[in-house]
Amino acid sequence: MMVKPALRYAMLALMVSALLGCSSVDYNNYSEQASQTEADISQGLLAQLLAESATRTPQTSVATLTDLVNVPQLQQFITRALANNPSLQQSVVALNMAYAQHGITSASRLPSVAAGFSGSATEDSDDSYTTDITVSWELDLWQKIADSSNAALKDIASSQASLQSAKDLVAANVMRSWLDISLKQQLVAIETQRLAVLDNNQALIMARYRVGLGSLEDLDNASTSAASTRATLASYQEQLAQSQRELTLLTGQWTGKDLAAEVAAQFPTVLNPISSLGQQTLGRRPDIQAAFYNIEAESLRTDAAYKAMLPSISLAASLTDIAQSPSDALLTGPLWSVLGQLSAPIFQGGQLTSQAELARLTTEQRYWVYQETLLNAVNEVENTVGQEYSLAKQQQHLTDAQQSAERSVVSYEQKYRQGLVDIFDLLTVQQQTYDIEAQLATTIYNRLINRIDLGLALGLGVSA
Repeated sequence: MMVKPALRYAMLALMVSALLGCSSVDYNNYSEQASQTEADISQGLLAQLLAESATRTPQTSVATLTDLVNVPQLQQFITRALANNPSLQQSVVALNMAYAQHGITSASRLPSVAAGFSGSATEDSDDSYTTDITVSWELDLWQKIADSSNAALKDIASSQASLQSAKDLVAANVMRSWLDISLKQQLVAIETQRLAVLDNNQALIMARYRVGLGSLEDLDNASTSAASTRATLASYQEQLAQSQRELTLLTGQWTGKDLAAEVAAQFPTVLNPISSLGQQTLGRRPDIQAAFYNIEAESLRTDAAYKAMLPSISLAASLTDIAQSPSDALLTGPLWSVLGQLSAPIFQGGQLTSQAELARLTTEQRYWVYQETLLNAVNEVENTVGQEYSLAKQQQHLTDAQQSAERSVVSYEQKYRQGLVDIFDLLTVQQQTYDIEAQLATTIYNRLINRIDLGLALGLGVSA
């Protein structure tokens, strides 16, 4: 029984409509949800932090991470690190790989051309040579190939954000290493001063002991303190050398014995990035950007997976020439042919449906990865802001303690010379003074390091 043309067209339209319905499965728009969530959280969090810091922090223009520390030589180290750091170069290669993958995907949108030449020889028959050129092209009716190509572009954007994150981390590590060298130099200086005072005490006690004004126990206590300080000083000196080597390592260049960096012993000024909150949003963080682009990429791949169940149309044209000699077969009298093909998947055991569902679940997974990244970012901002205020209080208390300890040292030295206190009391007060000085230097260092961490948490980075 023959089917009428109108009925055939109706059946074809019904089949296409059904397949279109399969491709438009209603799944959540995770990209919009993620964008809205980030906007809401950023607005609420930053408004809260601005309200807390309005009366505490002067407004300072901070646009990039390197604006926090203005030391020209430090900037040179950062520039060298960004150019030569091996871990950063791995991120550069990853970005180039994303570009290459996009080229592979985009090639599917263009016609393909293939040429072939073959020859055969059969016993008792003439030789045969065949030349053919074939041009084929799949029409992207449903934008399936375009979706895959756009997904690859989102992968490139994600890789670019990851590269920016790697750059920011390298710059931050160089700044941390610079501050660490300053701290170690200060600790070495403190221990050197402590040792000089202990040596003077030991000489004074020895002189008093020789004239019968001191005891052997006083001399032993002074010798013990001096020896312990020498051991601590040797440890700090090696830690300083290691910090200098670490700074050189971050630049990606080994310079042998020429490892000395002209780092000042005093800490450089590190601005408080809270002053830039009015211009910052969490959406500027590269890790959040990369997570968002991953959602968009998987959403496009999900669309492409559903569209794979729709009919496809492909065109092919070829020129073919068959001759008994190679020269005659070079398309001297070719035959041409054109083929148009419409194909649609009917039954593949649920493979396409499962692939589409897998793509949708992958998109949902990326969404929750984004949520986790966003929440971690909020937590980092809150923790570093809290640390800024806590370390500021600690620094003030330790400054007060240092001033009191210095007055106590002067008083105990006078009393010891008068014989009112013994050497153990004097050593205890002196040790306490230098301990507080070292603790103060460490606290200032931690506060400056925390400001760099806060800059990263707020999305400050190096120039792209």
